[in-house]
Amino acid sequence: MSKICLTAAAVSAALVSASAMASDGVDFHGYMRAGAGISGDNGGMISQAKNGIGRLGNENDAYGEIGLGKEVYNQDGKSFYLDSMLAGGSTSDKLWSGQNPQIVQFNAQAKGLIESDADAVIWAGKRYYQRHDIHITDFYYWNTSGAGGGVENLTAGPGKLSLAWIRDDVDVKTIGEKTELKVNPDGTVTEVKKPDQKTTSVNNNIIDVRYAGLGLWENGSLELGVNAFIPNETKSQSDSDLESKSSYMFTAELTQGDLFGGFNKTVLQYGTNGSAEQMTTYGAGMGVKAVTNADKGYRLINWGVAAPSEKIEIGHQLMYANTSFKEVQDDHSVYSIVVRPMYKWNDTMRTIVEAGYTAEKNGDLRDGSAITSDYLPNTETGDKALSKFTVAQAWSAGSSFWARPEIRVFASYITDHENDNAFGDSKSEYNVGIQAEAWW
Repeated sequence: MSKICLTAAAVSAALVSASAMASDGVDFHGYMRAGAGISGDNGGMISQAKNGIGRLGNENDAYGEIGLGKEVYNQDGKSFYLDSMLAGGSTSDKLWSGQNPQIVQFNAQAKGLIESDADAVIWAGKRYYQRHDIHITDFYYWNTSGAGGGVENLTAGPGKLSLAWIRDDVDVKTIGEKTELKVNPDGTVTEVKKPDQKTTSVNNNIIDVRYAGLGLWENGSLELGVNAFIPNETKSQSDSDLESKSSYMFTAELTQGDLFGGFNKTVLQYGTNGSAEQMTTYGAGMGVKAVTNADKGYRLINWGVAAPSEKIEIGHQLMYANTSFKEVQDDHSVYSIVVRPMYKWNDTMRTIVEAGYTAEKNGDLRDGSAITSDYLPNTETGDKALSKFTVAQAWSAGSSFWARPEIRVFASYITDHENDNAFGDSKSEYNVGIQAEAWW
């Protein structure tokens, strides 16, 4: 059976199962986005740095998550819940394209096993673990999802303590040296030393400690967390002098609720080694490199949603990040600003505008040469700057900023302010298209 047929069969089976078991207390939940569009000179839609300039009118994929969960035991104050999820994506320009769904969640959660703390949850399996994200940019700034286990929501003073051990193995590229034999014109043979790049998978263990719900003032709360990323080399990796190192990430998140009809979050993060590199690459604590030249890094994020009137709601993201390196490279810094205001014509129709700008200064190598960017596209020098402006007419299942499903028709204009040939022979490009987004 082809991959396409397997994909269709898996998705169909999940949907049929959800429908058949809905009356039996099965939770059916998920997320989807899909659409189509065209650009001016690049054929299909383009997508550029959506974490930095915003996702509206800047996504050219189809992506979906289908989850099924069920409480399978509940007696004497003790309950066991099973949760599962398939996720998969594809390009948006073909009906039959993409990959087989993958199992992204498969876990068991037990509540009430700690008699002195009825809300505490013991869990094990594969899980999206307490993810923190900014929806308008699809930016997950704190996310250590993976396979593991732990206990969460333990009562500890005025707040809740969560402890977890999670596996998230990473592929590491190493540059070694190999010897090749070269036959000279006179028939002699010479040994030639050449770089030898290899990829190896390193067992990466995450220790996740969080303390949430610490009340500060009216509608104000603080969450604190520390993540340790500890590589566990195989004997052969140790023998090859891989030199993998542990990394640490510290997070403090201040939440102010009931502010201008919405909420506001201010986040400060600090990382070392592999997690330091993630500060300027929109990383979240997943895929932290075990081998890196990064030394330390930090980022400051402010985001939220405000409702200055019944007709208007505004979402925003502000971010500044900096990573410094041990020896070979100057500091790398990135900042981003995205604003998404919407005007509600009625409970189901709205007009949305999204404007975004991001800039990156990628420090020169200390030997005088330039380094290219791993994140922003079309890089010829270390410095980058991109902007986007989108107008969308949308229809949604309700008037809230978060109301979904939502169907949008949009037009976007994207400009690269550093590269005059970023899009063929132009520094600017446009997208026009239609998209649906939903969660349930």
